[in-house]
Formats: sequence, structure tokens, C-alpha cells
Amino acid sequence: MAKNWQELEKKLFLQTIKRAPVTLVRGKGARVWDDQGREYLDFYSGWATTSLGHCHPVLVKALEKQAKTVIHVSNQFYTIPQLELAQLLVDHSCLNRVFFCNSGAEAVEGGVKLARRYGKLRLNGAYEVITAYNSFHGRTLAMTAATGQARFQEPYTPLPIGFVNVEYNNVEAIKRATSDKSCAVLLEPIQGEGGVNVPADDYLQKVQSWCKEKGILLILDEVQTGASRTGTLFAYQQFGVEPDIMTLAKGIGSGVPIGAILSKEHCAVFSPGEHGSTYGGNPLACAAAHAVLKFMIDNDLPAHVKRVGNYLVSRLQDMRKEFDFITDVRGRGLLIALEFNQEIAEKSVLACIDKGLLVNRLKPNALRFMPPLIITEKDVDEAVGIVRKVLVEARNPK
Repeated sequence: MAKNWQELEKKLFLQTIKRAPVTLVRGKGARVWDDQGREYLDFYSGWATTSLGHCHPVLVKALEKQAKTVIHVSNQFYTIPQLELAQLLVDHSCLNRVFFCNSGAEAVEGGVKLARRYGKLRLNGAYEVITAYNSFHGRTLAMTAATGQARFQEPYTPLPIGFVNVEYNNVEAIKRATSDKSCAVLLEPIQGEGGVNVPADDYLQKVQSWCKEKGILLILDEVQTGASRTGTLFAYQQFGVEPDIMTLAKGIGSGVPIGAILSKEHCAVFSPGEHGSTYGGNPLACAAAHAVLKFMIDNDLPAHVKRVGNYLVSRLQDMRKEFDFITDVRGRGLLIALEFNQEIAEKSVLACIDKGLLVNRLKPNALRFMPPLIITEKDVDEAVGIVRKVLVEARNPK
């Protein structure tokens, strides 16, 4: 008799997340299957992580090859996959130095540590980092303080000091918050968890100009927007700016845990012993990420994402004309939100699951679409068709 995996989870796990009632056991491309053999189209992709889809041959081959060679050695030694990945990132970004870790939270926290070290050495001990309301930067205690959402912060007060939250897409708010204690501004180019909030085209340019004027650093958190997700290899490339520090994770490993801090030369101020990671940059994860990023670059995956993402937006905009309770369609590339004027997101997610589609409840009144970057227009048609059926049922309940 098959185990009741979902009941077992309730007995064994700290209850930190409300899981969807699906036990997934297999994936291929943009499809996954549960323990009952049901197939689903995956427009969730592990919180925007499985960028090449499930079990992509390029990734599987890289993992198999590296697993047979060497899986882990400490950072006390040089390893080739780590250096090859670092070279690829530097060659295809505006940044010069790299540090590898294991997750997005670690990457952003490490970026903040680097900015604080810069403040201590170059800015008379400045340590405060200005962040935005509705941001999301990770689940560590410090990154909870950086995340400008009270619902994440309130359970853990008092929070670590050194973060000032201000309104997003408002450069004047950043100017008012800047003081002689400020060492950096930390922003997502597009806010993911906060609502898929896209700023004005010139917002980041204005922020960068202010940072340069004041001699403080601009940190861009590209954990969710990087690795082709928004239609360019990195989202900053769409806004005409160059960050001093950039953080990556999620899609660069297409499901293999890896994060990265990238910095420009002038703020690469860590000295030996001032930061580190036991597993960060291990050969297995780096070989995986190198294969993923090389595939993206060699096959111009950002162009594909832009084209299919525009098609998804157009299909959702058409649906908006049909349903008067849809209030907004927004995003870039394959990071898209569909917002309603009523709190139907949770019921809609469950109804989509019943019909074979996995989507994300972004907010009580919004869905988020963040599928694998290899999806096609045919996949979009299937997904939108399912969402439409769900919304028809929501409009005309039995």
C-alpha cells in the first residue's frame, strides 16, 4: 500500500509553508507528474528556479559527468568548474569579481556584508542599507530586516539594525533616507514576491545617479530576475544601469542549489577570512550552473523568453477584456502577474491544479506565472485555456 506522503509531512516537518495538495515525483521539460500518475503543466518552476525545465539533457549530462569526477572539495583549493563559471559570469556581465554560495538569501546577505565592509573601509564606517517596501531578499534574520514587508518582519522583532525601508519606485524617498550612515541601496530591478512590480523606466537610472553622487553602492538583487527570466540575461540590462554589486541564485542552477555575489573591482573589498562558505562553489553545483548559463547564452534563450513572454502577456490581456474582475497584467519576460479586484487567487490555484496546471498564488488577489524558460506558445495556449476555464467558473459559480 502506498504511503500517505502528505500526512507524513504533517507529522515530520516544521509547518513553515502551506503546501499544495500534490506530491510530485517526476518531471520532464515543462511537465511534472504526481504519485498518482497525473500530469501537470508547470508554470511555477520551483519558484522561478527550474529555468531549463525539468531534467534538461544539458544539465543532466553535466551533473553525471561531474559526479563521476569530483563532487566536493573545500574552497581551500582551486577547482576548475568554479573558475569556468566565474569566467562565464564576468564575461557576460558588467561585473568583475565573483563569490559563490548556496542560495539567494546567502547571496544577498553576502552582498550586504560586502557593502558594509566597503562602508567601514571607505565611508567612515557607514553601515545602513536602504531597501524598498514590498521587497523580498530572503529568510535569514538580517534579510528579513532588509525585506520591506511587515508580515515577514513582525514575528521576529527585534530585528537586526542597519536597514531602512522606503517606497519602491520613488527616488525621492531614497534621497530622504540617505545619511552619513548609508553605505548602499539594495533593490530588485523588478519586485518578484512583492507583486511583480515593474518600476518606471528611468527609476534605476535615477537611483544609480544618486548613489554615485553620494559615493554609496547600488546593489541589485537579481535572484529572481536574473538568468534570462525577464528577457535579458540580467534584468539590469533593460534599465540602462550597472550595479556595483549583483546577487544571483534560482535560475542559474535550474534547480541545483547555487547562489552568487558579483561585484565591481572598486568595491571588491573582502580580505581572506572575512567571508566564506563550506559548500559554496562546489564543483557539482558550478558544473551545473556553467552548463545552464552556457546553454542560455549559446541558444539566445533571453530572446526566446522575450518572445514567448510577450505572447503570454497578449493572451492574458485578451482575457482581461473578457473578465471585468481582472484589473492588471504586468511583468517582463516570463515573470508575469495577473491581478483581480477580489480575493480569488487561492481558489483559482486549486482549481488550476484540478485541471492540470501549476501556478502561484502571488497575493490573495493575484496569480503569478513563472514557467520554465523553455516553454512554447503552445504551452502558453494550454495554460491560458485552463486559467480561462477557472475564471469562467469563478464568474459563474454553481
